[in-house]
Amino acid sequence: MSQDSIHVLSTLRRLISEGRYAPGERMAEIPVADQLGVSRTPVRLAFRTLEQEGLLEKAGVRGYVVRRFSEQDVMCGLEVRGVLEGLAARRLGEQGLPASTRQLLRDCVEQGAQLLAAGELGHGAIAGWSEINARFHHAIIDASASRAIADAIARNDHLPFASSDSIIIDTSRLAQEYEKLRVAQLQHSLVLDALLAGEAARAEMLMREHAYIGLRYGRLLGLHTPV
Repeated sequence: MSQDSIHVLSTLRRLISEGRYAPGERMAEIPVADQLGVSRTPVRLAFRTLEQEGLLEKAGVRGYVVRRFSEQDVMCGLEVRGVLEGLAARRLGEQGLPASTRQLLRDCVEQGAQLLAAGELGHGAIAGWSEINARFHHAIIDASASRAIADAIARNDHLPFASSDSIIIDTSRLAQEYEKLRVAQLQHSLVLDALLAGEAARAEMLMREHAYIGLRYGRLLGLHTPV
């Protein structure tokens, strides 16, 4: 996904979370593209992703409406993801890291550190972090070699803000968003450290805590959160 598409997607997630697009409100490509000052293509792609994430529902042939969801829906989805990703990390810690997964996770941590070394966020850094974060999480799930965990996470990803890919970046508060990503980067490093040491229980607890990075940590940094 291009930088522009990721920016539009993150912006729409934030606007929905803030209630700027109200539950039940109809969403159409042209008006939204005009409001955001972009072409229809990234909006169309964002709509499809937001439907998969449980934030939009199909309405008619090409239309969408904003899905209704509660604070409890968001919290339960995050808790379930934390439990499932924690279980994947624990299994991986018990089994031992395959060489390919070890290198992939190290690459993610190193690339995340390089991306944040500039001390600020731009559209390119936001898009880069989204890609790095997705690779880190998927690597742990895939290497756990559990179809049950992978399938359960895939189902849970359809709940609002439950997916590890459901990143919200408030471009009007990039200093605070940078600090949030610094914490997320530190947690990635700690998870890798635990896995390399074979500390399965520690890896599990770190992944459980990591699931709340966008919600509870955002509040501590003065950022708007989905609930």
